[in-house]
Amino acid sequence: MKKIAVLTSGGDAPGMNAAIRAIVRKGIYEGFEVYGISYGFAGLVAGDIRRIDVNDVSDIISRGGTVLYSARYPEFAKEEGQEKGIEQLKKFGIEGLVVIGGDGSYQGAVALTKKGFPTIGVPGTIDNDIKGTDYTIGFDTTINTVLDALDRLRDTATSHMRTFVVEVMGRNAGDIALWTGIGSGSEQIIIPEHDFDIKRVIEEIEDGLKRGKKHTIIVLAEGVMTANEFMDLLAQESGNYDTRATVLGHVQRGGAPSARDRVLASRMGAKAVELLKQEIGGVCVGIKNEQIIYTDIIETLNGEPHRPLLELYQLNKEISY
Repeated sequence: MKKIAVLTSGGDAPGMNAAIRAIVRKGIYEGFEVYGISYGFAGLVAGDIRRIDVNDVSDIISRGGTVLYSARYPEFAKEEGQEKGIEQLKKFGIEGLVVIGGDGSYQGAVALTKKGFPTIGVPGTIDNDIKGTDYTIGFDTTINTVLDALDRLRDTATSHMRTFVVEVMGRNAGDIALWTGIGSGSEQIIIPEHDFDIKRVIEEIEDGLKRGKKHTIIVLAEGVMTANEFMDLLAQESGNYDTRATVLGHVQRGGAPSARDRVLASRMGAKAVELLKQEIGGVCVGIKNEQIIYTDIIETLNGEPHRPLLELYQLNKEISY
């Protein structure tokens, strides 16, 4: 194997550039020619591929987003799109591919794997919802971004004695809500993985008010419902609160990656190159107990669904009052 390539797909995540940098520089260090594919699988099919040198990735480790850009390309789920992608890879003489992204990106990597093309998945998503790894690239930066916003909202919630319902991202996973809810000292955390009783939520809010609390912060994962829908639900059950809904939105994706995300991305990117050097494909890289590991990508995606640390949910119940 002499030529390898890297692409980023799906939603951007802080730390993707650090992973790209590591793949390019580790690849060149190991004697590979390294190619960058712009705009994910759409760029792969279109042949938007170029060789990348060491200088091309200078000073990108601190930048959010992805210098290779990203795009949704549902057509890659069809065999025709996959065949066109492999045709482009062969045209450039590329013999191994690293795909950085989330669940949808991994599905594309699986499709190439099933067709016999050596592909490595690297988990890059703020949602932290990828199987086979404790943490994904971008998650740490995002929870710190959300935490800063929650700390600011608490100031105004206290000043006006309000209840704030704060909707955070995470798709169908509650990890962002769990970690930021605990970290901010929020009174309530609502996630897809755990049922909630709106009457119990109201009881706990009222208990806090009776004890002299000046505010309530409810962190709501987007996979449950929108902040406005939850606020309406509160109003239907009890109209006693001055409530505001806040949607943090895509600000959660941006910004310079944290030190942890930069290091994690660098370790994962380098591991992907090492695997390709050993001519190992069809796997995904992850971190377990602070060790970089790899697992069969098809078995991983077909395995048990991702589950957040639900002990954090119980912990918040015990210490948030």
